Amino acid sequence: MLRMLNKKSILVLEDGTTYEGKGFGTNGTTFGEIVFNTSMTGYQEIITDPSYAGQIITFTYPEIGNYGTNKNDLESKNSFAKGIVIKNLSSIESNWRSEISLDEFLKSQNLIGISNIDTRAITREIRATGAMRAGISTEVLDSKKLHKMILDSPSMLGADLAKVVTTKENYRGPMPKIQPAFPIVAMDFGIKQNILNRLSAHGFAPLVIPATATFDEIKAINPRGLFLSNGPGDPEPVQYAVETIKKIIDKLNIPIFGICLGHQLLAQAFGAKTYKLKFGHRGANQPVKNILTGKVEITSQNHGFAVNAETLPKDLEVTHYNLNDNTNEGFRHKELPIFSVQYHPEASPGPHDSDYLFKNFYELVKKK
Repeated sequence: MLRMLNKKSILVLEDGTTYEGKGFGTNGTTFGEIVFNTSMTGYQEIITDPSYAGQIITFTYPEIGNYGTNKNDLESKNSFAKGIVIKNLSSIESNWRSEISLDEFLKSQNLIGISNIDTRAITREIRATGAMRAGISTEVLDSKKLHKMILDSPSMLGADLAKVVTTKENYRGPMPKIQPAFPIVAMDFGIKQNILNRLSAHGFAPLVIPATATFDEIKAINPRGLFLSNGPGDPEPVQYAVETIKKIIDKLNIPIFGICLGHQLLAQAFGAKTYKLKFGHRGANQPVKNILTGKVEITSQNHGFAVNAETLPKDLEVTHYNLNDNTNEGFRHKELPIFSVQYHPEASPGPHDSDYLFKNFYELVKKK
């Protein structure tokens, strides 16, 4: 179906820079931290990744919406993003799996989009200035008025968004076909469906539990392993989870595997520090050096905070680092069956270079 967009819309950045475009999705006004993603495919998975909670996503790839959307590519039931910014919204969608257009999908998720924007200019500005707040509106078309509203909106720094996106009650993930199958718990800080799919494919029966689950609750489940998921926002205010992880390390002695926000929280549990990156890593083409194998992995990433490798204690060793900026991308304990990485080994969307990490976790649980 051919569509014509005629809703006038504006995008205003925290520094006052204004862009005029055409609105799609739902009408209204939205605010969030504006970030950019360099992936060439997978826009539906990106939009429904809970790690984008509180953020406006700028897609650097120029043509978005050309293969539509479908219910099988959802990473969560609801999108927690605040809006999307694109160069060109395809007027048609052409794919045998497509069910509804991106425009219709955004309306179903109550999301605001803006097209006809110079996304390269926005990306350059974010890289030069750093991540900042922004607003999109089809209602408030006075840029000065919208800018004032942006300055009054909350900052990402210090925001505990894990509580916003986490499950409210325990639920069972997909059951594995590989035997022996091991029951594990997955702490949900913003877990993606494809992470659960990969855990199942590698022989785990994951029980997803809230980010606020206590040590006693986890101990009562008697899991064979602990998975710490990805998630949005600043790891610093998620200290309730850090305290739980500390007790699990000290008292349960089970294998632990963390990714993304889970990686940062695990580092804090060992006493390390985290910090906010200038503009973060978001895309499916981040080069990471595996120190243990000497190989370079092309990875999928989505994070705005990182672990300060210099603060890692002596009983942890660095296993991975980013070749673009040398930031920490992974560590492991020298004696305990504990390891984590900053990136997304399930890579949806993205390359599968790092899928071996799920196998490594399985071997640790099996051995233990």
